[in-house]
Parts: sequence; structure tokens; C-alpha cells
Amino acid sequence: MPYIPLNEKLPGITGLLDYRKDTALPIRELTQILLRGASTLTEGERELIATVVSHGNDCKFCTAAHTAATDVLLDDENVTIKVKADIDTAPVSNKMKALLKIAKAVGKNGKLVTEDMVNNAREEGATDMELHDTILIAALFSLYNRYVDGLASVTPTDPAFYDRLGNILKDKGYLPSANRYADL
Repeated sequence: MPYIPLNEKLPGITGLLDYRKDTALPIRELTQILLRGASTLTEGERELIATVVSHGNDCKFCTAAHTAATDVLLDDENVTIKVKADIDTAPVSNKMKALLKIAKAVGKNGKLVTEDMVNNAREEGATDMELHDTILIAALFSLYNRYVDGLASVTPTDPAFYDRLGNILKDKGYLPSANRYADL
């Protein structure tokens, strides 16, 4: 049960964003820029970063939501399963493995990112912008994970809910719109 009164028809971060609309817009805008804006990382790769951080922080809602979005965008649910189990053996590029390790470290504490990790990512082809965005996505999702869990927002257990949400995130992104969650 949430610690504050939330619209229980809007679980996870959606209920929190609905509760405080003045803070929701900048949150949504930054998320849209980072996960759907121009980037040399694909939308699926950026969702995968969000998934890895949320999984590392044991945020059930965010992990399920961004796993579903990643699966839809990559058209392959095995990638998220394997990345969450072991980044080193997952079917992603070496550059992505290096970036995911950085993201996972940031999810715990930004000071866990080492010069060796950054150099390895660069050696695998990561650009400065990709490093920047990976770290910012990881930091942002660490905030979201703590926001969602810190206020004990509603976390559905039905996998079909997350399948629908993954498609909404793919099709509509993160900006507010009329009837955004009508399909939930």
C-alpha cells in the first residue's frame, strides 16, 4: 500500500507523476530526451540501461516496465533475460557490455565507476556522449527506483500489464498525452 494517497489505477511511477504534475513534466521531458531523443545508442539499448540499473536496485516496477519496453524495441526477450543474469555472456556488443557495467556501477554509487571502466568502454568504441548519456540514464533511473520504492507505489504482478506498458512506452514515449494510459 502506498505511503501517500495515489491513484491506484496508475501504478509505479505513473501514479507518482500524476500526484505531483508540476514535477512530472520535467521528469518526463528529461526521460524523453535520454531514452527517445537523438542518440547513437538505439532506443532499445537505452531502455536496456534503464533495465539493468532498475534490476540492480531491485525495483520490481521499473525492472518489469523497462524490461518490457526493451523486449519490444529489440524484438527479443532473451537479451534482457541474459543481460540481467550476466552482462559478460549476454548477446550484446562489447561496447554495450562495457556501458552496461558502468551503468550498473552508477546504480549503486557513482564513485564505483573507474577510469579502467571508462577506458574499456572507449576501447570498445563508446563515444564521450554515449558515456555521458549512459551515466545520466543510470543516475536518473536510480532516482526513479528510489522514488517508486520509497513511496511504496503500486506494483502490479500481472505480466500482461507490463507487456501493455512496454508497448505504450515504445509507441508513445515518455511525454504526457491525453488518454496515455487508457490501454493499461
